[in-house]
Amino acid sequence: MALQPKFSVYHSAVLDADADVVWSQVRDMMVLLDIVFGKGIDDAHWVSGGSAERVPSLFEFTLLPNGDLAREEVVGRSEVDRSLTYRSVAQVLFIVDYVATYRVLPVTGEPGRCFIEWSRDFRLVPDAPDGFLDDIEALFAQEVATVKAHFAKV
Repeated sequence: MALQPKFSVYHSAVLDADADVVWSQVRDMMVLLDIVFGKGIDDAHWVSGGSAERVPSLFEFTLLPNGDLAREEVVGRSEVDRSLTYRSVAQVLFIVDYVATYRVLPVTGEPGRCFIEWSRDFRLVPDAPDGFLDDIEALFAQEVATVKAHFAKV
């Protein structure tokens, strides 16, 4: 199989919530998955003794409506930097070699606001349908917008 190009995607947003409040929730992948996907996923859970407190930790969830299983692993977390890195451990949809990091930073001089940035690197499998890259990039952008909307309600 030929090596496919690697894509890098970056999104960010300013949230109307304190960095510590945001981080206290999104540091746990189960909470983040619920915020981002809500009823768009099913059966999100830690695997093999994983937890929000343990790194590395495997987790999985089912994407709806098609029932695709996503298996991923938290591979790094920094409480000081308020960052979390996770990766795919198996193909999901048409994506392989997925590694993502998000970070929550306070907005200097604006108490009660923070900045979230989310970078993702991945490859597509050779038989990915035309237009899938645009679709997944739109999904990633929507995930950040959903996080922003969630914390606007807090």
